[in-house]
Formats: sequence, C-alpha cells, structure tokens
Amino acid sequence: MSKKKISILLIGFVVLASVQLIAQSKSPSAAQLAEDMAATIMHKWPDSLAHDPGKPAKWSYDLGVFSEGMANIYERNHDPKYVQYMEHIMSLFINDDGTIERYSMPSYNIDYVKNGSTLLFLYKQTGKEKYKLAASHLREQLKTHPRTAEGGFWHKKVYPHQMWLDGIYMGQPFYAEWCAMFNEPHNFDDIAKQFITIAKHTTDPKTGLLYHGWDESKQQAWANKETGTSPNFWGRAMGWYGIALVDVLDYFPKQHPQRPVLEKLLNNFAEAVAKVQSKEGLWYQVLDKQTQKGNYPEASASNMFVYALAKGVRLKALPQKYLAIAKAGFDGIRSKFLERDAEGYLHLNGTVQVSGLGGKPYRDGSYAYYLSEPVIQDDPKGMGAFIMAANEIGIAR
Repeated sequence: MSKKKISILLIGFVVLASVQLIAQSKSPSAAQLAEDMAATIMHKWPDSLAHDPGKPAKWSYDLGVFSEGMANIYERNHDPKYVQYMEHIMSLFINDDGTIERYSMPSYNIDYVKNGSTLLFLYKQTGKEKYKLAASHLREQLKTHPRTAEGGFWHKKVYPHQMWLDGIYMGQPFYAEWCAMFNEPHNFDDIAKQFITIAKHTTDPKTGLLYHGWDESKQQAWANKETGTSPNFWGRAMGWYGIALVDVLDYFPKQHPQRPVLEKLLNNFAEAVAKVQSKEGLWYQVLDKQTQKGNYPEASASNMFVYALAKGVRLKALPQKYLAIAKAGFDGIRSKFLERDAEGYLHLNGTVQVSGLGGKPYRDGSYAYYLSEPVIQDDPKGMGAFIMAANEIGIAR
C-alpha cells in the first residue's frame, strides 16, 4: 500500500475518532441525567404531587421516592434548590406543631411511613423541629402497627396477615435511620427480622426470586394454599426489596450480628435478578417470563435493580462484578425509556402505574393481571427510581 493511501486512511481514522468523541461529549452523563429528571419533576409538580387533576394531593409514598432521589443528588452537589423544593412540597402536609395533614395512623398503612425519610433529611438540613416531630408520628405508627405471628409488619390494616415486598421499602429504611439518629440500637434486631421473615416466606428455592406477597392466613384467593405466596414474581416488588436492603445498610451498625445476614440476602437478591436480566440489559414486568406473550421491559424495576446493584457494590456488600451488570442495565434504560420534549425536559417511558394484590376490584396476582395494568410516561415512582439509579451510576467507581 502506498504512503499516500496510508496517510488518507490515518486521516480518516482520526476524523472518525474525533466525531465519536464529539458524540460522546454531547451525551449527558448519568449524573446530569439525574438532575435533568429532577428538573422535570419540579416543572411538572411545582407544588406537590396531584395524581388526579383538580383533586388535592395525597400523603403518598411517591413523594418520598422522588424526594429520596433529590436527596441523593443534593448529597453529591449540595445545590440548595433540592432542599428548597422538598420543603415546599412538604409544606402542604407538615404543620408547625409537627402534625401531618391527610395522614391517618389508625389505618396502619405501611406506605404512609416512607415519607419519614424525607422528613429526617429535612430535619438534618434545616434543623426545624417540626420535621422531627412529624417523623415521630410515623415512628409511633410502627410501635403499634399490626404484625404477623413472627413479627412482620402487615402491609395495611385492610390487608390483614399479609406482607408484601413493597412494604419492606416503605417502612424499613426510615425505621433504620430513625434508630441510628435517635439511639434505638435494640430495634435493629426488629428491622432485620422484617427482611428475614419476608425472605423466608417468599423466596422461590429454584430461582431465588421473591414472590410479590405472602398471606400468613392463606385465606386470600391469590395465596398458595400451602405456602401463602402470591403466584408471580413482579419486577417492581423485587425492586422495592432490593433498594430497601441497600438503604438500610446505610444505617445498620457495622458490628451488628445481623448485618452479615442482610448482606447475604442482598447477595442472594443480586444473583437472582442478574439471571433474569435481558440481552438489552433490562428487566421485565414479570421477571421470569420474558418470552411469554404480552410481557415487556419495565422501567421502574430496571431502575431499582440498577440502583440496588450499584449501591451494593459501593457499600462493599456485593462483589465488583455486579457493577458491570448495573451499568449494562443503565445503558438499556437510556436506550429504551428516555425521551426529551421540545422544551428539553427529560421524560421516562415504560413504568407500570400500579400493581397490587386483593382489594376492589380484586387483583388475583395472575400473569394476566400484571399485564393488565396501564403503562405510563412520567410515573413519579419510576422517575424517582431513575434519579436514584442515575445518581448512583454517576458516582460509581
């Protein structure tokens, strides 16, 4: 080959490499995407989260999920706008005396406890006593919340004798943070018990995946008459369980004898979800049925798994190999679910709006049921989980 041809090839290679570098430089970082999604939330819900236009906002765990994401961003960049926004949305609910509007302790809904993490964050950042007082009401709920015979918190009073994976996230990270902040070390045994109990009753020995719910009484129509478990592995349910584990480890004492047990549960979780990751790096609405008709990659579960795996590695509770799995998942999320509008706001597609068990109309936990729930853009739970995942990938080493 002549020197002239070699020179032309080298020039072409340099130009191509330069174009690729420019394209990469224009692609937002994971940390920037976290901030972009937070900007969308603040734009869409400038005052508080109203699920139904024209109706007042509820004391909803969704608030706590996206607030958790914003708190994570704040811990990284210390931009005060995130604290200011969280204070603003909580001002609709928290009175100066610490009472919480639109919250009912007697309903014993474990979902209501989730926002306690936001209240503790605001108390630490602002020093305002009303946030501590409000959080204390949620702590009081846990003192009398109904439990299974083994001591597991019921999901809700209207769902007696039941533990759901969702409820582990709604209650335990707040419980652990409270105990760490206000010197209740004896309760870490109780926190560990929640994970141990639900893992014992919902883990499938063949796959390691966890069923969505467990009915101790075995009376629900959705409950297996021998085990009490619901019939399927719902993606977001396992996502809630995974992020609960890593968030509790932030506060669980290093020398506590139950910490290795929780880390073992996290490793079991990681091994199971890694096996059902798709070729695109994503996870499906029903985790073990990727090829069955109607199943689809689901955004919130994928975000939660990325967050749990990446954070587990950062905490040195998971082997380094899981970071590569988390990064592949995040790449899949970027490709599949993200969209920008004409104004430049970032949106998240592909989140199932809700999935539950029992209730009215009755949800039977069947495969057909999980596929029947609507999939929407900009579900706040999915957006919050995306912020958490993107921020965690952004700080990964």
